[in-house]
Amino acid sequence: MLMPVLAVLAGLVLLVWSADRFVDGAAATAKHLGMSPLLIGMVIIGFGTSAPELVVSVMASLDGSPGIALGNAYGSNIANIALILGLTAVIAPIAVHSQVIRREMPILLAVTAVAALQVYDGEVTRVEGAVLLVLLVALLGWNIYQGRRGQVDALGGEVEQELVAHPMPLKKALIWVAIGLLLLVASSRLLVWGAVDIAQFFGVSDLVIGLTVVAIGTSLPELASSIAAIRKNEHDLALGNVIGSNLFNTLGVVGLAGVIHPMVAEPEVFTRDMLVMGALTLALFLFAYGFRGPGRINRLEGSVLLVAFVAYTAYLLSTTFAA
Repeated sequence: MLMPVLAVLAGLVLLVWSADRFVDGAAATAKHLGMSPLLIGMVIIGFGTSAPELVVSVMASLDGSPGIALGNAYGSNIANIALILGLTAVIAPIAVHSQVIRREMPILLAVTAVAALQVYDGEVTRVEGAVLLVLLVALLGWNIYQGRRGQVDALGGEVEQELVAHPMPLKKALIWVAIGLLLLVASSRLLVWGAVDIAQFFGVSDLVIGLTVVAIGTSLPELASSIAAIRKNEHDLALGNVIGSNLFNTLGVVGLAGVIHPMVAEPEVFTRDMLVMGALTLALFLFAYGFRGPGRINRLEGSVLLVAFVAYTAYLLSTTFAA
């Protein structure tokens, strides 16, 4: 039992570190290639912070553990909104000025609805996984089109400040991309092996381990980047990290894992996990959209999100070990 626990801990530490290096290197490389700061924020940073979820879920699917793959993706979405944004808003209220982020929030709601429809019948098939990947490509294309229009947006301004404050030569950026990617793969395999062994030891499903230990662990890069952003008064970047990550988790992570290995979704995925994920996504939309001006997530709303995460996790663990 000791070795699987050490494998999970070592895997999580390496995963967080390598994901940070990978995103930094990818953002700097994109800057050297002439990509606009807005596009870097929308695509590289927003989706890049989901690299741990992607690699872990792919490895889990390849190893025949689709429960970890599915639980990791949806559990990370829940943690991103309830734990990460909740904690970030408690530290400092989040003001939303970016029009790009306000446009993406309704898209996230729609994507969540598509995910709910897919798991309703108890399975994510290869065809359904392919549909999610097609939607991801379409979303990427739309983001690239929006980012190349040269529009001025608060998110782009915050990304520009970060790139100027932390310049990186192209050669160093490429090295970090390569090292980050290699360590992402290695640490993910270590994490999945340890997580499966722990699940078998305690007699719990791969899904529960994916929803808890693995999901929270793979969400740590978003937690670190969001807290760092809010401390620098980069509110849109903090929220953009979470929205971009959740979009990529639902479309890219579940889509690719489903294409690799069709995933059986236990009834609880729809009646419990998808219900919580949908409610949190709707709450985020209502809190942050700003129907009569700039959106804002205040400390009270952040506390509500945090309490929801604690309640969900406690319910999940209590019903698992009571069974």
